[in-house]
Amino acid sequence: MLGTVKIGNLTVSRFILGGNPFSGFSHQRPEIDLELKHYYTAERIMEIFRQSEALGINTHIGRADHHVMRVLLEYWDAGGAVQWIAQTCPEIGSTERGVQNAISGGAKACFIHGGVMDFLLAQKRLNEVPPAITKIREAGMPAGIAGHNPKVFEWAEEHLDVDFYLCSYYNSAHRDKQAEHVSGRSEWFHAADRDAMVKVIKELSRPVIHYKVLAAGRNDPEEAFTFAAKHLRSQDGVCVGIYTKDHPTMLEEDVALLEACLRRVVC
Repeated sequence: MLGTVKIGNLTVSRFILGGNPFSGFSHQRPEIDLELKHYYTAERIMEIFRQSEALGINTHIGRADHHVMRVLLEYWDAGGAVQWIAQTCPEIGSTERGVQNAISGGAKACFIHGGVMDFLLAQKRLNEVPPAITKIREAGMPAGIAGHNPKVFEWAEEHLDVDFYLCSYYNSAHRDKQAEHVSGRSEWFHAADRDAMVKVIKELSRPVIHYKVLAAGRNDPEEAFTFAAKHLRSQDGVCVGIYTKDHPTMLEEDVALLEACLRRVVC
């Protein structure tokens, strides 16, 4: 079985369904971004939610935008039970607007977008973060931050009170001038960045959701999940997005692979 971890007061499946592909973020090429948007209709996304629940996945990480909120509302109205951890998204406006969307949209937890955290670090504006965390907490939700730069989490350990972190294995783009991801902009996925992040994760005081473990489809799944399993602490989970157009069994294969890798690490 997958097992669960605790994020604040939430019980979260250790394998968490990621939402980037549903929102058209491939982190590869603009053509694939568009292909994802055409493929992932509301009906197909809800089918993935159903498959997830059948596999023991009880949590989805998705953007706090109207597209994601509408699909989740339809899914819940139809009896679905997957819980939503909301990611603020800079393209809709301020972080506070993203938090408000999470609150009104029925999220169970919320975190500040990783690109925003990297940007605020570069701009020396991290003082803007605590009020957003307070707003999440006042709504009764566990609060967290994401990031691609390990220095984000080194700062957070000293200056921020949160319930969880989301740590990207790859610091794959410059975010010193703009927080928002730009489709088609060059990205890089270096093994040294992955090593640097897991070194920091080892020392963090909060549960961590590991993400971009597959380098947006660039890494061999066996290698990627083996590496993740070796560095997942008992309180940590992993977030993975999928694209099922040409690989309809991808989700169940990924879940089985992570389970097998975790068993090997334990043994």
